Amino acid sequence: MPIERVAILGTGLIGGSVGMALRQSGFRGTIFGWDRDPAQAAVALSRAAIDVIAEEPLTVASESDLVLLSGPVFSILIYIEQLASILKPHQLVTDVGSVKGVLCQHAAGRYNHSDKPGFLPGHPMAGKEVGGVANADDELFRGAVWLFTKCADHSSMSAEAQAKAAEWRSWVQKFGCRVLDVDPDRHDELCAWVSHLPQFVSTALSALLEEKFPHDEDLRAIGGRALREMTRLGASPYSMWRDIAHTNSEAVAATLLALEQRLTHLREHLKTPELREEFELANRFRLGAPSKP
Repeated sequence: MPIERVAILGTGLIGGSVGMALRQSGFRGTIFGWDRDPAQAAVALSRAAIDVIAEEPLTVASESDLVLLSGPVFSILIYIEQLASILKPHQLVTDVGSVKGVLCQHAAGRYNHSDKPGFLPGHPMAGKEVGGVANADDELFRGAVWLFTKCADHSSMSAEAQAKAAEWRSWVQKFGCRVLDVDPDRHDELCAWVSHLPQFVSTALSALLEEKFPHDEDLRAIGGRALREMTRLGASPYSMWRDIAHTNSEAVAATLLALEQRLTHLREHLKTPELREEFELANRFRLGAPSKP
């Protein structure tokens, strides 16, 4: 059976954008939404990101074909455990979380068997530094990459859940996304470098500037585009990034250590030819040119 009832648990920026993108892409089924903040769910309804506000998350999930978990990683982990015992083998759970290894570990034995619901971890590489469904956009995912990871027991998923997984992937492509498959550990390593590290760098720089130049309007006036771009992510909410820091700690710590070492190298070579080499190396990455052997 095709996907006709979708439950979005977490109607914030990403969950709301998914609902809007589904409708814009031609989805004719019913989109249910639940949020721990009733005001967010009400805004999602007013913006047509959802069709119905659910009274309770587990009940609406049990009555849906596809359940999208859209919230911080810790909340996704809780739902993975709670839903496993109430969903049927023909139902599919997916998510939009930024960490995948811990989710697959938590789902092991609970999903992807002939007598259990399906679980297809997903992660759209799209977003904004501001949250909330008021900032949702049906074009948010256009041109973005949507990553899917297959847990170790993916091949044991029921035929019905597999069919829904294939259909969900097709909807994601209709959003304008390019779909890529990576294994969970590879996902967490790559995202630590391309997403998590930039966030923590921006957070550190923004906090440093706030501490050193509190309420300094001159700094903000002369900062220009470079300052705006480098500190844009500093506006991101702690509530989401706390969970990422806790669940992808090893990979994030490795990237931060590598950056610390690189910054030390730059500091020690401000007046040597090696500074030029660093700029040339950086330029090659930015321009997409292959590195020299």
